[in-house]
Parts: sequence; structure tokens; C-alpha cells
Amino acid sequence: MDTLTTSKPRTLESKPIAPSLFAHFVLRSSNMAKMVDWYCSVLNMHVVQRNDFICFMTYDDEHHRLAVVNIEGLHEPDAKAWGLAHVAYTFRDIGQLLSTWRRLKDKGIEPYRPIHHGPTISLYYRDPDGNSVELQVDRYKTKEECSAYFTTDAFRKNPIGVAFDPAVLAAAYEAGAPEAELMAMPDGPPAPLGSARR
Repeated sequence: MDTLTTSKPRTLESKPIAPSLFAHFVLRSSNMAKMVDWYCSVLNMHVVQRNDFICFMTYDDEHHRLAVVNIEGLHEPDAKAWGLAHVAYTFRDIGQLLSTWRRLKDKGIEPYRPIHHGPTISLYYRDPDGNSVELQVDRYKTKEECSAYFTTDAFRKNPIGVAFDPAVLAAAYEAGAPEAELMAMPDGPPAPLGSARR
């Protein structure tokens, strides 16, 4: 006897739905080999699949977090063109961020803009094509505390943050400074606005 499968009707949501995660981004480049090497070094990525046209990379269980498309003859965008300013990656704690800073420094990869924003402590790097990549750590233990900082007088007065020296912060970390001291906003004037491109 045949069994009939009956479908249960479903209703599509009418309210807005936020994505469940940020999956990946894709870069076009005429510099694919250098770009792949840089992202593998900086973000500890590995190649999932690669051919002459495209390379897929990831650093976790997502099938890919970044793809680089190889297109000959591209040129650097005009510094006054609009577009993406930077992408950002969060590390678990200040020790991981500073360890990454030291590892990259030893490879000759240095941040062009270390800045304590208030809610985050951030290091900005440029990839071989000049794209800006932020490596950061949240200053507070919870996302709620970080979000609350955006409503403070301190953030209203200085929404950019204060420049800092990662070597000084790394030395304090290695000397055993308390986490509250490491994460505190340094004294100093507001950092100048940075350029997303060279």
C-alpha cells in the first residue's frame, strides 16, 4: 500500500530577520599569491581550495571566510574613492592580540595604526593590495558592556580613541600588569582620523 506524504503548510516571516552570522568576503586582486600568503600569515588561515582564478581560505569550521579572485591588470583605487574602509577580526583576549602583534612584527608585518578606541583595543594593518584589516580585542568582558561604552560622555567626546604603542603594552603584559591596567584607556589626545587607503 502506498503511503501519501502530506506537506504541512509553512508561513514566511513578515518581520525583518538578521543574518545568523557573517560568512565571508571576497577580494579582487592582481596580486593573488602575495594576498594569500599575507592572509594565511596574519589570520592563521589555510587554503581550502585554490586554482588559477580563485582561492578560498578559512581559519575555522566555516567552509570559507575569504576568497581572493585573481584578475590581471587591476590597479589601486583612488584614495578619495568611497567604499569599504576596513574589515575587523576579534581575538579572545589581550594576550592573543599582543601575541599576534609580536608574531607578525617578527615577519616584518607592522600595524600602521594602533589605537585604543574605548570599547576595543585595535591594530590596523594593510594587506599587499592596501586593504585595511583591523585586529582587535574587546575591552570589556561582555558585549553589553562594550555597547554601553558608546553611550558614555567619554565616547561622545572622543569617538575615535587614543593612539598607543603596542611594544609598551606588550612589555606591561609580559611584566604581569593586571588586566584592568592593560585594558584602561591611555591618556592622550584624540587620534587623528586615519585613511583607509595608502
